[in-house]
Amino acid sequence: MPLPSRKEGESKENFLSRCVSDEKTMQEFKDKDQRLAVCMSKASEGLDTLSSTAFTYDVINDGYTEAINEDNFYVPSEEEYEDWGEETEEWDISVAKPGLWENIRRKKQREGDNYKPAKTVKEGRPTQEQLKRAQNQEYQGRKVKLGKPFLTPNGPKKRSVYVKNEKGNVVKVNFGDPNMKIKKSDPARRKSFRSRHNCSNPGPRWKARYWS
Repeated sequence: MPLPSRKEGESKENFLSRCVSDEKTMQEFKDKDQRLAVCMSKASEGLDTLSSTAFTYDVINDGYTEAINEDNFYVPSEEEYEDWGEETEEWDISVAKPGLWENIRRKKQREGDNYKPAKTVKEGRPTQEQLKRAQNQEYQGRKVKLGKPFLTPNGPKKRSVYVKNEKGNVVKVNFGDPNMKIKKSDPARRKSFRSRHNCSNPGPRWKARYWS
């Protein structure tokens, strides 16, 4: 199954986000780490060795931004959120991005007496896995806090945060190496970290480096 192709003028970071969240890619590579590695390799095509290495290093050490879909959307518990002093707001995915049940309800309402549920997946019938995910999201609730990082014990990185990008769309930023700790009490380590991440100019909030 072929991977998505990088569009003309598309940045490697945006392609990586699109590739990782692509439905066909997720079907082919169900393991998140494997899917990320494959998409990084595809995003690095055409780059020289130094640029490719630098890009891979940044993704592994800082993280990456991905578009939200029903597979990667996660509702953190209050205990998983961390207060970093950032400006936050509440965002309801059921309003901004209607889910499976809402789409079915709207279709019933739109078609009225003519509504007929799809009998096969090709006709649009949800798979059992999709139904299960939708039920879980209904149970969890679909409101999350934008701009407030939360711990992600199951990966793909140590933390994630939902933020709005330059187009006003909510994206998920994954950042932080789950196997490393920032030793803030060590002046040399702190100075090295701030220099490596250019903390005096962290860039936009929808990029992993801002949060790393």
